[in-house]
Amino acid sequence: MATTSSKSMMAKLRDFFTVNNMDNTEMRDCKAIKDIASFENVQKKECAFDSKERGVQTIKLNQITGSVGRYQDFDDQFRFKNTVPSERFTSILEAMRCGTALPPVKLYQIKDEYYVLDGNHRVAAAKKLQHDEILATIIEFIPSSETLDNVLYKEMVDFCDRTGLPRSIKLTEVGQYANLIEQIDEHYNYLRNLGDFSAQISSSQKKITNPPTFAAAARDWYKTIYQPFCSIIKRGNIVEKFPDRTIADLYVYISVGHWKRKRPAHYGIGLGKLIPETMEDFRNEMTDLNEVEYPEMKQGITAFVLMTVRAKHEYKIIEKLYELDEVVEVHAVHGDVDLLAKVRLSRDLLSSDAEVISNFVHEKMRQLNGVVSSKTLIPGLSRIKPV
Repeated sequence: MATTSSKSMMAKLRDFFTVNNMDNTEMRDCKAIKDIASFENVQKKECAFDSKERGVQTIKLNQITGSVGRYQDFDDQFRFKNTVPSERFTSILEAMRCGTALPPVKLYQIKDEYYVLDGNHRVAAAKKLQHDEILATIIEFIPSSETLDNVLYKEMVDFCDRTGLPRSIKLTEVGQYANLIEQIDEHYNYLRNLGDFSAQISSSQKKITNPPTFAAAARDWYKTIYQPFCSIIKRGNIVEKFPDRTIADLYVYISVGHWKRKRPAHYGIGLGKLIPETMEDFRNEMTDLNEVEYPEMKQGITAFVLMTVRAKHEYKIIEKLYELDEVVEVHAVHGDVDLLAKVRLSRDLLSSDAEVISNFVHEKMRQLNGVVSSKTLIPGLSRIKPV
């Protein structure tokens, strides 16, 4: 005969299932139910048979998309397809609700997705309780099919295995991780050649008192060079102009061109004034700065636009121009032109003055009704008296 405490627990579980989630009967009647992914099917598709043990990690639950052997028992939200949850599941669910520590689940990994080898009930219960993460022992299977995604993924895995860095540096061009390894190796030698190895990792960390390992140099490169450089790129809103590229792509393109190849900045001017000429000079300059103090990868531009307009359109065009934030002065003038506008723009250091000015004048000024023609003047040398 059930005790009062067990009845109470079962009552709470029934309430939980009924109130917080669609019950299994409703799920069974839903035509859109899908199975979770089968590890075996994905493994064959990706030709992922070589494995590496990755130890115990904290994994986001939304990355667990399938099961090794029980993929037909759950839907794609890891809910049981049968009507009544098993006693094992309900006991695990209650233990999780009470905060009881449970052993890590065991997962197989293929790229960014995970498949349950052992612990299907624990994963289902964690998802039921809307947890974000779960502790897991990971065995990763590396894809060997020669697709572009797989080649890039294997390069990223090799890079992270060698450096010990997180898998947050995502590149979209084959062979570019070699440039990052070269930078880290250069930084590693720089730290080793300091003599007393008193390289300052950051203003808040202890000094290196022993010769650094390659992994330690990689971590230092990531914190003091890569991350500050990426922060500067983000502040310049450059990523938005390259929707198919990652911030890591832009880091490689800009830093390698600036520090290794010393190529002229055909895409714009001013990068040399913002970023020091060597990687280590950049690191030393950024060491004592907070992120909000990093330089902005932007440059101001001033231009004067001379406009010829149709008769009786001057006042309306002046009002329209004055509404534009970038137009700081508008004058009706006598002579060969009718209007003079002073424009202040800003550009990132991968663009040119001419490109930014041309786009603004064509899209915001030349399109106004009544404008006949325009001529743009860009000052070369300026001296302005204080007001």
